Amino acid sequence: MNLFANPSRLLAGFFFLAIALTSMRDGIAADKQLRIGSLVPKNSLYHRQLMDVGESWRAAQGENSKYVVYPDGSQGGEAEMARRMRIGQLQGALLSVVGLQEIEPSINALQVIPMLFRSWEEVDYVREKMRASMEKKFLDKGFVVLAWGDAGWVRFFSKDPAVRPDDFKKMKFFTWGSEPDQQAIMKSLGYTPVPLETSDILPAIQTGMINVVPSTPYYALATQIYTSAPHMLEINWAPIVGALVLTKKAWDDMSPATQAAMRAASEKAGVQIRAKARQEVNDAVDAMKKRGLTVNRPNAEQMREWTEFAEKLYPRIRGTMVAADTFDEVLAHLKDFRSGKAK
Repeated sequence: MNLFANPSRLLAGFFFLAIALTSMRDGIAADKQLRIGSLVPKNSLYHRQLMDVGESWRAAQGENSKYVVYPDGSQGGEAEMARRMRIGQLQGALLSVVGLQEIEPSINALQVIPMLFRSWEEVDYVREKMRASMEKKFLDKGFVVLAWGDAGWVRFFSKDPAVRPDDFKKMKFFTWGSEPDQQAIMKSLGYTPVPLETSDILPAIQTGMINVVPSTPYYALATQIYTSAPHMLEINWAPIVGALVLTKKAWDDMSPATQAAMRAASEKAGVQIRAKARQEVNDAVDAMKKRGLTVNRPNAEQMREWTEFAEKLYPRIRGTMVAADTFDEVLAHLKDFRSGKAK
């Protein structure tokens, strides 16, 4: 039968084709979803902020959209989550520099230079100065940075008390498996790094595989690390800096209105995360102290030892863990801030 021989049949054909295309479109819309991974504990302030971002996205995207957050590292470590985003198993993640460096290594400059930053004001200033160029680098790699956050200062939680750099040489440190340069530097200085996934920290402490965990107080409280490593050295070793990133593919699939809603909600979440995380550092330490944590505070002489130790690491970090030009840029911004030339 020739469909084109009968105009009524032709119209009917177009009608049924339109129905089919509409059904296909609705099916695609129904499948629209964002899957977001992170190591953050379930129901933590970070998790709650991610859920708020999801509500804004769903409202803009439509009722058939689906937003899922996978907390507690259920999608693997941060390097694994970066891999999952690349192959489309995740559309986004809230990552620290450990995971972000798998996408763009220059981000290391904000976190891996020990005892460089003296205050959150310095961290904020340098991040904002470098923000546009950093976000452009991520975009060139196929990722959109939606929000910047942080999670407090890294402190050292250990099974036994330790206050000097040399005290830690007899101990075994948790390190992320994705940081071979850091492990090489530690070994050359007489320290013992043990590369593990974050999910392995607690059982590794309990079995004696590791004795020291660099961690923020909030994370040590939330994951109960302090119960097996009840000594905390009170130095601000480095800030934990992070970001909420989305694959460019997922971003480009959104309408301009949805993108605007998502960006506004994410920016608000970043502000909340930074403010609340910094406030909860002291709250977390106080809570752990009430449950048996011992806080070891270095005296002036011991602090000088730590400062000298950190500064000796800078030539080892520059050009390996942090690109030389990026390392120099961070120091230049800090110099401006400290000299009162901040703009």
